[in-house]
Amino acid sequence: MTAEEFKARLTQRTGETDAAVLTSYMEDSAMIVINKVYPFWDGEELPEVPLRYQNRQLEIAVYLMNKRGAEGQESHKENGIDRTYESASVPASMLEGLLPFCKIP
Repeated sequence: MTAEEFKARLTQRTGETDAAVLTSYMEDSAMIVINKVYPFWDGEELPEVPLRYQNRQLEIAVYLMNKRGAEGQESHKENGIDRTYESASVPASMLEGLLPFCKIP
């Protein structure tokens, strides 16, 4: 999906319309996926998020946006609402299924 399609879908799911915020979360979620999928990436030429993981990238971006203001929260109870986060960043369960890629030089 193109960057504009990604931002449109992110807006639909979160209600956020600020282009800078959408771009920031799009890039952050891309780096999370890239670092998982390309564990031996040397940090030079930035690889693309593989097409098959773009929906997972979107899910991660939505998750991060919905956690704004409550980063690292382990537990929260207020007015009958309970919140607990699996980890301070992206839960390991969201990274399951992202298979590392490597090649023999």
